[in-house]
Amino acid sequence: MSEPIVFPYENPHFLADPYPFYRRLREGGPVRRVVTVRGLEAWLVTRYEDAREALTDPRLSSDLRRATDHRLLEMLPAAERDGAMRSMIRLDPPDHTRLRRLVSQAFTVRRVAQLEPRVQEIADRLLDAITPAGRADLIEEFALPLPVTVISELLGVPLTDRDRFQEWTNVMLTQHPDRPDVAAVDRAWRQMWSYLEGLLAAKRSDPADDLLGALIIATDRDERLDQGELVAMAFLLLVAGYVTTVNLIGNGIAALLAHPGQLKLLRDDPGLLPDAVEEFLRWDGPVDPGILRIAAEDLEIGGVRVPRGATVIIATAIADRDPAEFDDADRLDVARPAGAHLGFGHGVHYCLGAPLARLEGRIAIGTVLRRLGDLALAVPYEELPRHIGGLRGLRHLPVTFTAV
Repeated sequence: MSEPIVFPYENPHFLADPYPFYRRLREGGPVRRVVTVRGLEAWLVTRYEDAREALTDPRLSSDLRRATDHRLLEMLPAAERDGAMRSMIRLDPPDHTRLRRLVSQAFTVRRVAQLEPRVQEIADRLLDAITPAGRADLIEEFALPLPVTVISELLGVPLTDRDRFQEWTNVMLTQHPDRPDVAAVDRAWRQMWSYLEGLLAAKRSDPADDLLGALIIATDRDERLDQGELVAMAFLLLVAGYVTTVNLIGNGIAALLAHPGQLKLLRDDPGLLPDAVEEFLRWDGPVDPGILRIAAEDLEIGGVRVPRGATVIIATAIADRDPAEFDDADRLDVARPAGAHLGFGHGVHYCLGAPLARLEGRIAIGTVLRRLGDLALAVPYEELPRHIGGLRGLRHLPVTFTAV
């Protein structure tokens, strides 16, 4: 096989729109050797059918300790290594199954639907604060605080502490892929881990009717979570509960403003919103380029041999633009019938928070379209500041609208 292809993280055109590069990768073969962050070599699965199968293949492990290239673990800040290995997303069955079962009841479609009035109330309150100004940063002033508030209330994080963990996670998640400030990330990780240990200890002393309180009760009664697993679960739920949703909302609004015909279509027919949210996840979703796995044994993917211990990236962002699965795949179409995109993954690791993300995305985007007249980008779409490399989203989304 030829030399691996290097991801062009320094290229501003790639940051603004990586999909032409991704299309060339997909057209070049079903599995490509690539160099991604900080020189890490990986096998990139590019096509929809192969990606969907790979997400359910038990020979592809979520446990990073199986990697032949030990730099993969070394890339994690020192404080994160042990904790990350206790996290549900880094475990395989049966440990993954045991941990997932503990929290799955909190994220059923029925339970999430009960949150709708509260999510709508938060969205309206946030827009009440910005509508008089006629301009706003819809990330900082809307798309970020909405899911932060929702997941905090669900877990039982005190209102006075939310700015702190938001600041810590921003440090961890907005680093340049190839030039991260490792010391700052390590410090933020330690501070957040320590904070969660203290919060869980306080809840154990003074039980509360929230998700963290329920996890503590389950742990104390059934001993199904040890302390490390409990803190790792709290960390995962807190961070994953808002980070990807921020990007779903921001990417979706930006996509509409760059496609006026689609914006008009959605404003004229709000009933399209549920399908539109699925389309935003397919067309420019928060996970980029995809989901990390380790080959637990030699195997073939798409007819390509992948050796044991290899780092495999199941490139959902590339697969979701595969014309073999989606008609006119590079076109944004909010009326496209909701299909089987891979934006939430597939198989046993399918995103636990998908019902909540869908609800928040639908309410957030729908409320913005309903309340902000003459909404427009304040800078060209191509110049919107983005972060990329693991997650794809906007650092800021400056817009103008009619002041009310």
